[in-house]
Amino acid sequence: MTSFAFYTAAAVAEIGGCFAFWAWLRLGKSVYWILPGIVSLVVFAILLTRIEAIFAGRTFAAYGGIYIAASLLWLWIIEGQRPDKWDILGAIICIAGAVIILFGQRQQV
Repeated sequence: MTSFAFYTAAAVAEIGGCFAFWAWLRLGKSVYWILPGIVSLVVFAILLTRIEAIFAGRTFAAYGGIYIAASLLWLWIIEGQRPDKWDILGAIICIAGAVIILFGQRQQV
């Protein structure tokens, strides 16, 4: 469960950081939006290293599912656009993949 908390916090930090750049470059906001964006992206990277896993690639792969679901929540809560049925179905499939990657039985090598 600790991993889920770190994944969730990392997703919020990454999406927030990326959105800061989006706001600057796509929404015409001040260049100063990139300062909190950079800090947020650094926090994201640090949080992702807190996941208890042996291999970074597996951690990043599982994070992908969490990121997709969190991005759709951002779309809904922050941007005011409700995800449609295809967004939700896609997120469910991605979360299922993340669960398989995180909790699948591994052969000891």
